Parts: sequence; C-alpha cells; structure tokens
Amino acid sequence: GSELPSPLPGLPADPACCSGRFTISTLMGAEEGGKAPYGAAEAAGYDSAHPTHLSGSTLYMRTFGYNTIDVVPAYEHYANSKVVGDAGKGRPSLADLHSILKVRGGSAPPHPQRSNGLPDGMPEEEMGEDHKAPPEEPIRFGWVKGVMIRCMLNIWGVILYLRLPWITAQAGIALTWLIILMSVTVTTITGLSISAISTNGKVKSGGTYFLISRSLGPELGGSIGLIFAFANAVAVAMHTVGFAETVRDLLQEYNSLIVDPTNDIRIIGVITVTVLLGISLAGMEWEAKAQVLFFLVILVSFINYLVGTVIPATAEKQAKGFFSYRADIFAQNFVPNWRGPEGTFFGLFSIFFPSATGILAGANISGDLKDPAVAIPKGTLMAIFWTTVSYLVISATIGACVVRDASGSLNDTIGAGSLGCEGLACGYGWNFTECAQKQSCRYGLSNYYQSMSMVSGFGPLITAGIFGATLSSALACLVSAPKVFQCLCKDQLYPLIGFFGKGYGKNSEPIRGYMLTYVIAVGFILIAELNSIAPIISNFFLCSYALINFSCFHASITNSPGWRPSFRYYSKWAALFGAAVSVVIMFLLTWWAALIAFGIVIFLLGYVLYKKPDVNWGSSVQASSYNLALNYSVGLSEVDEHVKNYRPQCLVLTGPPNFRPALVDFVGTFTKNLSLMICGNVLIGPRKQKMPESRLMSDGHAKWLSKRKIKAFYTDVVAENLRSGVQILIQASGLGKMKPNILALGYKRNWQTAHPQTMEDYVGILHDAFDFKYGVCLMRMKEGLDVSRVMQAHVNPMFEPAEDPKESGTGDPDALAAGQQASTIFQTEQGKKTIDIYWLFDDGGLTLLIPYLLGRKKRWGKCKIRVFVGGQINRMDEERKAIVSLLSKFRLGFHEVHILPDINQKPRPEHIKRFDDLIAPFRLNDGFKDEAAVNEMRHDCPWKISDEEVNKNRAKSLRQVRLNEILLDYSRDAALVAITLPIGRKGRCPSSLYMAWLETLSQDLRPPVILTRGNQENVLTFYCQ
Repeated sequence: GSELPSPLPGLPADPACCSGRFTISTLMGAEEGGKAPYGAAEAAGYDSAHPTHLSGSTLYMRTFGYNTIDVVPAYEHYANSKVVGDAGKGRPSLADLHSILKVRGGSAPPHPQRSNGLPDGMPEEEMGEDHKAPPEEPIRFGWVKGVMIRCMLNIWGVILYLRLPWITAQAGIALTWLIILMSVTVTTITGLSISAISTNGKVKSGGTYFLISRSLGPELGGSIGLIFAFANAVAVAMHTVGFAETVRDLLQEYNSLIVDPTNDIRIIGVITVTVLLGISLAGMEWEAKAQVLFFLVILVSFINYLVGTVIPATAEKQAKGFFSYRADIFAQNFVPNWRGPEGTFFGLFSIFFPSATGILAGANISGDLKDPAVAIPKGTLMAIFWTTVSYLVISATIGACVVRDASGSLNDTIGAGSLGCEGLACGYGWNFTECAQKQSCRYGLSNYYQSMSMVSGFGPLITAGIFGATLSSALACLVSAPKVFQCLCKDQLYPLIGFFGKGYGKNSEPIRGYMLTYVIAVGFILIAELNSIAPIISNFFLCSYALINFSCFHASITNSPGWRPSFRYYSKWAALFGAAVSVVIMFLLTWWAALIAFGIVIFLLGYVLYKKPDVNWGSSVQASSYNLALNYSVGLSEVDEHVKNYRPQCLVLTGPPNFRPALVDFVGTFTKNLSLMICGNVLIGPRKQKMPESRLMSDGHAKWLSKRKIKAFYTDVVAENLRSGVQILIQASGLGKMKPNILALGYKRNWQTAHPQTMEDYVGILHDAFDFKYGVCLMRMKEGLDVSRVMQAHVNPMFEPAEDPKESGTGDPDALAAGQQASTIFQTEQGKKTIDIYWLFDDGGLTLLIPYLLGRKKRWGKCKIRVFVGGQINRMDEERKAIVSLLSKFRLGFHEVHILPDINQKPRPEHIKRFDDLIAPFRLNDGFKDEAAVNEMRHDCPWKISDEEVNKNRAKSLRQVRLNEILLDYSRDAALVAITLPIGRKGRCPSSLYMAWLETLSQDLRPPVILTRGNQENVLTFYCQ
C-alpha cells in the first residue's frame, strides 16, 4: 500500500498500518501495539478477527474491554460522503459486522486514512491518493481582513462621496435616512440568509454561486453563477470608470487633458484595470494588502471630512454655502425639496441603492477563508452595520452645515436686516436670492456634487478617498468574478467553459478566468458611458440577492433534516420577504433591465433543465419534491373512492422489465399520466445470493424504464419460489390508496413442456390474484413476450439462463440502461386497423375500459373499436339495441356492435380433436372413480385431470374451441384482441385443463390477445354522481 506519512514525529510509520482492512491510526505507544491484553485471543476468535489482520485491534480493548472491529466515531468516516449509503472511509460495512468476516490480509485499504500531520484546511481533492510531502499551505484570511474590510470597501463607493450630499438636499434628511434604512433592510436580510446558508455545512470556493447551487440545485444555481460572474466582471468596469472620471475632472480643472474628455476615460480606465489585474495576479496576499491600504485611505478621508465640519467656515466656504453646524439649516434640510427629473423618492432610491450592495464580496472568496462558517456571518453583518452608520452620519452632518443654494461669489454679502432677501443665508450675512430664484446657483447641496470635499479640512484627501473607494470595489469584483466562474466551470453545467476552470499554484488561482474578466472589463470600459450599464449590474446583483433569500426560505420550508445551520438568527419569513422586495426593487430601478435579467435566468434555467447534468448536491428542490409527494400521498388516503374516478392501477409481472418490453409497453401505454404502474420482479433463490444482485439491478431497471419513457416503478422481492414472491408483491406493493388493483402478466407459453409444477404455480398466481380482489389482465403474443434469449444472443451466445445473471449484460446497471431497446408493436403507429373487444361476460367493465384507454392514445387513435357480444339468433336485434344503448350510456364512443349468435354451435371435429390431444398427456384416465380415490391417485401430481372433471367441463371446453374459430373468422387482421378471461373454479378445475382452455381460446391468432377479467365490481358508470 502507499506509505502514510508517520502519524507522529516520534513513532515509526508502522507498515502493518496498511495491511489490514481497517486502518486505525492512533496515538498509541508503539511498544504497546504488540502485546494483546488478557482475553484478546479468545475474543478475536469470536469476532473471527485476528490481531495481525486488523492493525491496532488492541486499541478498542481499552475502551470496551473486548476485541471488536467496530470503530469509534471519527471525522474521517464522514468526510466527503455525498450519496446516501456511501460507506464512510474506514468504517466497517454492515456485512463485515453482521455476516461472516472475510479477512483480506495484506491488501492495502482502499482509502488510506488521513490521520497524518497534514494541515486540516487542505481540500480533500487536492491531496491526491498518493501522499507526497504536504504541499505548502495556501493563504487563508480571518473574518476581519477576509470579510469585513472587503465588504465595507465594496459597499462604500463613489456614491458615498459624490451623490449622498445631493440626495440629502433633494429628499431631506428624514427621507434620506428612510432610503438608507430601506436599502439596508434588504441587504441585512440577505446577510442573514447568506449567514444561514454558509453555516449549513462546509463551504468550499465559489462564493455565492456555491451557496445557491448547493442549496437550490444546479438549475437556478448555474444561471445565477453565470450571471453573477458576468455582473462582477462588468462591475469592475463600472468602478474603474468612476475612478477615471474623477481623474479626468482633475485634469480638466488644470487644463491638461490627454486627448478629449471621453477618450481620456478610456485611456485611464484601461491603464488602471491593467494595474489592478497585476495586483490580483500577484496572489491573494498582495490583493489583501492593497485592500487594507485602500481601507486606511478611506478612513483618513472620513476623519478629514468630520474634522472639516467642525472647523469654522472661511469666507470662501461661506460663499459656497457652508456655515458649520446650525440648527435652522438642519431644520430646513430635514424636509424634502424635489428638483429636476430625478426628484422623486424612488428615483433617488434607485440612485442610492447600488451603494448598499456589495455585501457578497466576503462570501465570494469563501475558498480563501480560514473558517468560512464563522467569518461570513460575522464579517458581513459587521460590515453592513458600520457602513450604515457612516451613511447616516454623513447625511445628517452635511445636512446640518450646508444650505441648498449658494452662488459661490464673494460679492454677495449683505448687511443685516436688509430687504428683498430670501432664504436662511440672509441671517448669516449672505444674499443668494437672485440665483436661487433663477435656479442657476453653482454651489450648495442641491447643485454641487463635490460638497464633501468643499466641507472637508483638506480637499485632496477626499479625492484620495474616492480613489480608494472605487479602486477597492473594482479590485474586489475583479477577484470575485473568476473565483465564482472557476467553481461554475468545475461543475460542468454548461458546455465550452470548462477551459477556464483550471487553477494554478497553491491557492489554485484561476488565471484564465482573470484574463477573461479583464477582457470583459476592458470591453465595457471602452463604452465609457456607464449610466446605461449600471442599472443592469444592480439588477443582476438584486437577482442573486432574491435567489439567496429564496434559497434560505426554501431550505427552511422543506423541513429537510439536512438543513441545520449553526447560525440561528435568521427567519424564513424574513427571507421570503427579502426575496420579494428584491424582485420589486429590480422593477422599480429599471423595469427593462429587470426583464433582461429574468430572460437570461429563464434561458439558462431552461438549458440546464433540458440537459439534466449528472450532479447530485442534495439541494432543497430535491427535498421539496419528496415533501410534495409525501403530502399528496398521505392526503390521498382521506379521499373516498368513487367509480367515476376508478383508475386501472397495474402490478405488472415483468421480471426484469427489459426482458418483456411488449408487456411493459402495453401497460405503460394505457397507464401513462393516468395511473400507477409497478413492474414486479421475483428473484428466486437464497437471500444471501440475491440481495446484492437486487440492489445493483434495481437502479438500472429504473433507468431503463425512464429511458424508454415509461412512467413506472420497479420493485423486486427475494422469495423461495415464484408464487410466494407474487403473493408478497400483491399484498405489499403500493402505498396507501396508490395500490395496484390489476395484476398484468404474460401468458405461459411453455406450459406443456415445462415442469408441471410451474404450471400449477402459474394458475395458482391467477387464483391468488382473484383471492386478493385483483382484476387480471393476461397478455399473449404470437412470438412470445420474453426477449431475454434474443438479448443474450447479442451479449453472450453461450448464456444459460440459470447460470449467472452477471454475464448477460444485466449485471451492470449502466450497461442495462444503455443496452439496445427492443422495439415492440406498442411503439409503432397502428394505422386504420381495428381493436376487437369480445365482451362475453360482464366483469364490471374492465374488458371495455382497457381498450378504451388504449384507443385514446395517439398511436392507436385511428383504430376502430368493435364490440362483440354473445346472443341468441332469434333475438339478435333487441340484444344489439340493448348493448348499443348500454355502451352509449357509458360514453365510450364504441358504435360498432356485433352479436355472435353462433357461439353455442358445435365446433369442427378436427378442432375438437386438437383440444383432446392437448389435454391427453395430463389425464389421469382413472375410469370415473369417486373423489377420494381420485385425490389419492393424484397425490403427487395435482395437475392431472380426472375423467369426471373432463366430462363435467365438456361444454365449457367446447365453448373455448368454438370461440377460437370465431376469433379466427372475425379478428385475423385486428391490431389487438381483448377477450373476457374465463375463470376456472378453485379446486374444481385442474390447472392443466385451465391452461388448455386459454391455449385453445387464443391459439393461431396473429394480433396480441389481451385476456381480461375485472374483479366483478363496476369500473364504469353512467351516472353523474
């Protein structure tokens, strides 16, 4: 086996560690490993385990006092188990504990346990199976540096500096606070949802995409991942252009433009993005250092602004409308004063809202955090809290210091108390009336975007803050996009993007992803007009907020036992509210962008639904489909049955379904989307042999059915013989009211040549079905139903059925589903043939119902249905009228009715002779002895027919022969013949005689023959209630 690195520096790595079936590495003194404490030898005898084969078998002696191969709970046993039923690595299987233990000496265990000195944080996949020296540990961040600072930088943006003062002037301080708090409510609820989802299990890399896709499944997760990665890439462009605009304005002030205003933005933008790309490619630690630097710059600019508000105003600043803290300025700015086209509450809300987003920056680098489950909730919520405080403080302080309108010219001073002066500034010796009335003032909160730098102690520091805010947001997005995209590529939900998933270096950096993001960002920077792109980004982010909230709600509402987040402070209803509000805000911001976002999501969703990628993440959608099914099935048991709602629910004895495709197709055709269909298979033989086979196969059979588009369940039982197996199936299959009421099976063709006991069992199955009040539907096709011989000829010509099912190509479930699908008559277009129903006896109407349901299907739709009924020759017309009126009351749409007057005629002698030859081998030829003597004679062969029984049933036998002649006359070219099944009385009609009847009745017919007998209860009604 592969050598494990030594568990402890002091201990030699024990080679025996790798030889047993279970590796139990522990901190046991090396010398104690050899001595078994008293009693270990005898105990080992009981568990048939020997210390040499089970390394460290002495270990559990201390815990339990006897030697056992059971293991104590450990992390390794649970690492990386996905499907229910994965045996944890290193834990003994049930068979090892419960059945006879096979000691596999000397073979290396399949998965060497990782109880070595490797760092815990190593992702399992990267370790590989052969353990080389532990790779260097990647850089991981704590909650402050990794999440809080990153989120705060991403939330703070240009809007804080350039638009918040102007929003305050328009909406007034009160409504500005309302706008801020509304935005924050949405982001906080989303923050709580993110926290809940990210603490529900081990988060890997891939951020938002990983969280949504693992909880809502690949359909929504995939589309959001793609959209989110793209939105982040475009956001890089948006923030960079914000930076470039500021630089251009500075250049304009000093009249040193490079080319012209628009091209300057392009040039500066591309240079900036290239520098940022360089920083992020240098690795996560450089990127984190850059972020801390930006953070400090922004903090300095804030302090600088707050100090500036306290410094007494100079004349220049007063001319621009700044008068330090004054109560009446606060009072005037407290109420709204709408101006211009954006002057509406929602207009301002849509301008401000993007500056509240950015809370996902921490979650997006989940793969680079030391402990995402702690860092994401703590960091995200702290970031939301502090940024909110900063927004509220800035809007309140600037609203208390600066008037709305100011001219900025120093000549507008006036003496106190002069006339013709309006506005607050008059009280402070300034007259801004002229420009205020014309609305042509250049300065003041309502007109001057740079009010914050005007107020601050040292203007350029605010500019530095703007640089810090834009560049840090751009950098965060530049890192988020490739990380999310890399995770999406690795999942292979969409074609052609796998190329970008490759990771390099110890942090597995997605360098190709960075390049792609860079190209997209440069493309959008070249547009240089971001007012048209910003709304789309906001919408994409809101889209992902809505889905995060929804996935938190959905996971809680499905009650899945796997949903147990360690973060408790979330509410499913708040999450639902957050999702709804996010969608509403999408449409309030820009309705057309919202429609675009929805269109893209739905398109991507449709693609994944259509492709059905082979992933299984235990999503809440899977959990909810179980919930729905369970609730409806339980609810069904309270629904009373009514004959109007009768549905033929079939238990089909198919054996392995791919062996009898015609039977499966026939029943599947009339039960599809209408009623229950269960394919039953009886595995005959000892349980020990058959159980593993049953487990292996049932999946493959279910796949085969779904590939054939048959909506059915597959179930198998292990039994001593066929009849007892079928009895188990008849009694136990189904669920509540969804229980089969019809047994559908194939006709036993080889009843004459097979062992008579199998025929006895076969007829016994029909008797059992009637005993359990099932209807019976028996199908006979001229060429037989069982195609397993044909299939085996393809797979393995030497195959003997009883030998070994593994060779037949049915051993491997995937091969089974992929195997060629035999085509049957029920899959072809039937054309204008007829379906002939011989409704000879009233069985409750099942004989009519099944062909009717078949005729409703497209392939059989053109067929004409004819009904044949027995009758007397002298009353033909009345009988025909009676049946026609009965059928018309049933509204089945059968119009062609034939009365058969000649049913009771004597059949032709050669046919009678053929029937007599058929039963001859099975006769007892006892010479009409009394019953007791007959029973004595057929003690060992109950299928033999006594002379008395032949005589008693003569008329019925001749009736079958005659019916066969009629069938050959009328129905040679039918597409399907349905006949009422004759019933043999239990204990009075031997199985061989009964089989002879069925043989005679249906022989030589080319179309498939369906022999049906309901359970003598109505399945049709002509009443309305």
